[in-house]
Amino acid sequence: MTSLDSKTQIVVVGNGMVGHHFVEQLHQSDANVEITVLCGESRLAYDRVYLSSFFSGASADDLALTTPAQYAEWGVNVVTNALVTDIDRDNNKVTTSEGQVFSYDKLVLATGSYPFVPPIPGNDQEHCLVYRTIDDLLAIEASAAVSKVGVVVGGGLLGLEAANALKQAGLDTHVVEFAPQLMAVQLDQAGGNVLKDKIEALGVTVHTQKATQTIEAGDTCRYKMVFADGTALETDMILFSAGIRPSDQLGRKSALTLGERGGIVIDNHCVTSDPNIYAVGECALWDNKIFGLVAPGYTMARTAVSHITGGDAEFAGADMSTKLKLMGVEVGSIGDAHERTDGALSYTYLNQPEGVYKKLVVDSEQKYVLGAVLVGDTSDYDTLLQYALNNIELPEHPESLILPSSDAAPALGADALPDTASICSCLNVTKGDIVSAIEGGCCSVGDVKGETKASTGCGGCAALLKNVVDSELEKRGVEVSKAICEHFNYTRQELFHIVKVNGIRTFDELLEQHGEGLGCEICKPAVGSILASVYNDYILKSSHLPLQDTNDIYLGNMQKDGTYSVVPRVPGGEITPEKLILLGEVAKEYNLYTKITGGQRIDLFGARVEQLPDIWEKLVAGGFETGHAYAKALRTVKSCVGSTWCRYGVQDSVGTAIDLENRYKGLRAPHKIKFAVSGCTRECAEAQSKDIGVIATEQGWNLYVCGNGGMKPRHADLFATDLDTETLIKYIDRVLMFYVKTADRLQRTSVWMDNLEGGLAYLQDVVINDALGINSELEAQMDAVVDAYQCEWKTTIENPESRKRFRQFVNSNASDTNIQFVSERGQVRPATEAEKVAGKDQFIPVSMV
Repeated sequence: MTSLDSKTQIVVVGNGMVGHHFVEQLHQSDANVEITVLCGESRLAYDRVYLSSFFSGASADDLALTTPAQYAEWGVNVVTNALVTDIDRDNNKVTTSEGQVFSYDKLVLATGSYPFVPPIPGNDQEHCLVYRTIDDLLAIEASAAVSKVGVVVGGGLLGLEAANALKQAGLDTHVVEFAPQLMAVQLDQAGGNVLKDKIEALGVTVHTQKATQTIEAGDTCRYKMVFADGTALETDMILFSAGIRPSDQLGRKSALTLGERGGIVIDNHCVTSDPNIYAVGECALWDNKIFGLVAPGYTMARTAVSHITGGDAEFAGADMSTKLKLMGVEVGSIGDAHERTDGALSYTYLNQPEGVYKKLVVDSEQKYVLGAVLVGDTSDYDTLLQYALNNIELPEHPESLILPSSDAAPALGADALPDTASICSCLNVTKGDIVSAIEGGCCSVGDVKGETKASTGCGGCAALLKNVVDSELEKRGVEVSKAICEHFNYTRQELFHIVKVNGIRTFDELLEQHGEGLGCEICKPAVGSILASVYNDYILKSSHLPLQDTNDIYLGNMQKDGTYSVVPRVPGGEITPEKLILLGEVAKEYNLYTKITGGQRIDLFGARVEQLPDIWEKLVAGGFETGHAYAKALRTVKSCVGSTWCRYGVQDSVGTAIDLENRYKGLRAPHKIKFAVSGCTRECAEAQSKDIGVIATEQGWNLYVCGNGGMKPRHADLFATDLDTETLIKYIDRVLMFYVKTADRLQRTSVWMDNLEGGLAYLQDVVINDALGINSELEAQMDAVVDAYQCEWKTTIENPESRKRFRQFVNSNASDTNIQFVSERGQVRPATEAEKVAGKDQFIPVSMV
């Protein structure tokens, strides 16, 4: 360092996320320095992690990490469009392409990386692009406007992000990957296969083991990609996202030591072979490794600041575990995901119908976690990561950590973590840092985030951060906020009350009056459910549409091949011959796979999105309604034939089931709801496994509540006995509306009742004895929901604007010809990957149906 009289001149080349973090940390250190930032782009630092949000409405300003005004306030000199071309190491000067010269005492290279474009003949044509900067996004947007088909070359993290961008831009999107699977670095083969299935179900076609030989003029599209195996793929745009290469040109030109395959070599203090030059981020090579995630880059930046200011921090590598959502699909990878450690063993869990794959890698003695792969469900990620990072000894049955509904899985709460546990790997925040912040006066998650910067990087640690903060605050006797998310400082129950009492009918209105920010994937669907529960309004109204998930948006369940199922309501399981014939006619006309379900309905599978309104129109004309199989709502009321036909039946179970289904159809709730009505105690309808179960007795009806099947079955509890029909309906009204009013988001009735203080007895006191004095209100609310019922299919087909949404491609009326079926047992089913590869002659292309 220079004397205290003069400031050390720090020049930073590059203003990406890591370069900006270095500037921010150096400014906060209060060191006697003068900082000059030379930014090669026209914009200052922006968030590359969320680049794809640009195509869902985010602007360049939304992505910005800083502003010229902020840098000016910090006393940072910044020059944009300043591409550094030379380093004069003898005289400590750098020169830009415009001839500007800047002197330095310490130089920090944060030049990042550049996209690797495979050397394929034809890769330099106009609509062959890369995905790296905002300028790249603008070029992609312009190309998408004159294209229908887009291909991403590369099936890694960035490639799938790029595919998401093309999908959001409205293109028929393909991913071409040289390796046998997607995300080969982070996932094993099985995980890659599950991810491929889920990505293709979202409408993106994946081609693995494809080596592009040339890019030629197309026959039906702008280009034709010719592969080494002799096949070809036509496309209008090609987006290269096949990995990165370190931007080490300045190091090479100035004779700094580089690695054999590139990257500027650094030591544990991020110092290069020149003691006055540092390198951080993706341009730096440490221990022969390039770190392609933002978290290690941030750690390097902090290490360099420490060394410049006289500290002793060292960079010792980084955990490359990652958790993210790719096109809405949850993916997580921890440590040794490929079992490369000697003696490693693994446990795997595969739920193919749900698209969930989990793998736990442990050491030979089954004592410690070495790695993990999670696809489709990352709810276990935080727990497994802490086991891995902190060498926490595994429970007796390690497999319990990834199996669903396993009572053997121990709860690894915040108290079990050591102070050294890493909570936020992006900003290197430990549990001890959080504890120190709380002891220093922080009293909320927001306070801790402001003090430590935890969860301000990728945001993946938000849930774990909240658990640690809440635990530490409760230890100190501080009341912990139960806010649903950072945008609403209320529980779901409180939001329900606010919406109902104040007559609020839209998310924007609620956010403006009682929230802050823009909302998130937690509060939007929760509020959407609340609004539907209170008003039973049409969910595809423009004000409600952004709150819905994929199934609700298309009023059908998306299947693994990107088609949808059509499930009309069959109240009580009773159906006329005419309606059966109509279902058969529709299934034959549209070549749909048909199946009778356990809920006594008939599901029609394989409908393309553009076919849905036409199918609904025929069904509605024949007297059918939507069955709400796609919704968190009443699904079915199953019944036996009861006293009408059965010699053991003592009550009319079919008639009661039909009445109940017609009353509660369309009721939206925190989770799906199922009923059953049995005509006698032989229980043929399996009522005791339902949220609401009704069993006939000689004197009336026994009511059972809060049971469920699924991954974690629970027997329903006997709630009341020998009820007349009028009382039965009143009790069901009250139970359901109390559940809708007080449950947490996505909470099943069984979990809700178990979490009520007093459980079943308390619920009986509220519903039967009116302990809270709210029964009249609950009944009136249910009556309002019943009166507001509408068939969402019927409303949609009668609205021309709503029908426009049901197209495969936003800029074309074409069908998706990549959906392929094969015939089996006299019906169609989705073609497997092997069948697709085998040859098109075996398929029933959907375009021919």
